[in-house]
Amino acid sequence: MRIAIIGAAGMLGHKLALRLANEGMLAGKAISAMLRHDVVLSPPPPQAAFDVETHIGDLSSADEASKLVGWKPDLIFNLAAIVSGEAEADFEKGYRINLDGTRHLLEAVRLSGRSSTQLVFTSSIAVFGAPFPTAIGDEFLTAPLTSYGTQKAICELLITDYSRRGFVDGMALRMPTVCVRPGKPNKAASGFFSNIIREPLAGHEAILPVEDAVRHWHASPRAAVGFLVQAAAMGGASLGNRRALTLPGLSCTVAEQLAAMERVAGSKATRLVKRVPDETIRRIVSGWPQNFDAARAKSLGFSAESTFDEIIKVHIEDELGGNIS
Repeated sequence: MRIAIIGAAGMLGHKLALRLANEGMLAGKAISAMLRHDVVLSPPPPQAAFDVETHIGDLSSADEASKLVGWKPDLIFNLAAIVSGEAEADFEKGYRINLDGTRHLLEAVRLSGRSSTQLVFTSSIAVFGAPFPTAIGDEFLTAPLTSYGTQKAICELLITDYSRRGFVDGMALRMPTVCVRPGKPNKAASGFFSNIIREPLAGHEAILPVEDAVRHWHASPRAAVGFLVQAAAMGGASLGNRRALTLPGLSCTVAEQLAAMERVAGSKATRLVKRVPDETIRRIVSGWPQNFDAARAKSLGFSAESTFDEIIKVHIEDELGGNIS
């Protein structure tokens, strides 16, 4: 099996590559080669029993998508995107990267005639917009209130149509907000959900730009990589004509996040969180969904953490070597 990871320099892309390299198999098939693709130089390639190539290029160029498909991948993970805050701040860049890149990829697969190609695309819960029910079910409409959410929703429709027409075997995964993200803060409007945990656990101050009562939907990086691997093993055809899947997660408030951190790391950590309101972030986050009933995904065997304490402990185990400052 030949696997391409687009967006391989990102956190999820890198973790996915590491897991696949470590396991060497997917859905009972041996991985024969991996292509890591991104606009920047990816982290060092993982040690693997198969060939690992790294390509640098911009997927929003139609020629780049054709070159990538010319590598003849059996499975493509498309994780490439600019984050929500950046897509809202730069309208043209958001549509070029988040929409045009995916459409060029779909067209390249269609024109190649390789209709058996699997595509796993990372969508987002930002495809939903307020007002919301208490818990969003699988039948709730997509009506995004941000450019980022709109771009993801359009890609979901394209993937569904290209799959219906038999050009590709695609699926779109509506990922929870991944928390706790390792590394440095980024431009995602949701970044503070990770910052207020990651930075204090490392002994650094963190800024909280919204009220403690803000509620959101989370899953750990470990769970998110598990979603990608499980989805690829299932194949998009297993979803029938409804190729977008809302994934499980944990609904909790910022106050509940901080209470979990205090239980795990003590009050010295929570004292490092400083409240500095940011109206732009507050406005964006206020239009995001807060809770889901992901019954369809759960029936297919997808699962995530059940407490935020678990999410914090995953971060400590996977990123901090089991130790906190």
